[in-house]
Amino acid sequence: MAKTYPLGIDVGGSGIKGAPVDLDKGEFAADRLRIETPDPSTPDAVIEVIGQIAEHFADSTKDQPIGITVPAVVMHGVVKTAANIDKSWIDTDVTKMLEDKLGRQVVVLNDADAAGVAELHYGAAKDQSGLVVMTTLGTGIGSALLNNGVLVPNSEFGHIEVDGHDAETRTADSVREAKDLSWEKWAKRLQKYYSALENLLWPDLFVVGGGVSKKHEKFLPLLDIRTPIVPAKLENAAGIVGAAYAAAEKGK
Repeated sequence: MAKTYPLGIDVGGSGIKGAPVDLDKGEFAADRLRIETPDPSTPDAVIEVIGQIAEHFADSTKDQPIGITVPAVVMHGVVKTAANIDKSWIDTDVTKMLEDKLGRQVVVLNDADAAGVAELHYGAAKDQSGLVVMTTLGTGIGSALLNNGVLVPNSEFGHIEVDGHDAETRTADSVREAKDLSWEKWAKRLQKYYSALENLLWPDLFVVGGGVSKKHEKFLPLLDIRTPIVPAKLENAAGIVGAAYAAAEKGK
């Protein structure tokens, strides 16, 4: 009998991506499938695409749970915010909708939380005791709070106030690109952000994810903070891997 794997699906503002995940390795068990995020990205429209991805991997994920990330706060399966997806998601019991659609056990979690789970078990935060704060620098700033190996969900530390502004409106990677900031000028903004975070939380480690983390050598060495700060290791695979891990753990 062919081995089957849990399925991870990462819902983003531009694309919905999924793959079966080998949890022994923390890697995709097959090439991922990406489908454009529908416009408008209503729950029904997005769930239809999720169904297509689940069907595509039906044989390799048969009877296995499905983990799904969304760019939103998720409390007890209910979406509470909507960043980069349609506002009609708010207060939607998306977990029930998905389980009814897919006929499988489903876990839905915030996208940054999923990335944090992946880094905790397979990446830069593995075997790290104490408090780890992961931030994802992208369109906005996502965050995952990991305390002694346990996720504290929906931290939303991209929205702390720094110099009177919502942090992500001045410090996200999209702001660096839009304002054509040099790495040095952007690092000064990151310096204020991470200093504020470490004074608030006193973490043992910062892990920095998001696409820009591939260029970490251009900005992380410019930061002067007391907390060790390292790039994430799983890069764009983190959301899918973390979602599949979370789904498998809930199924135990």
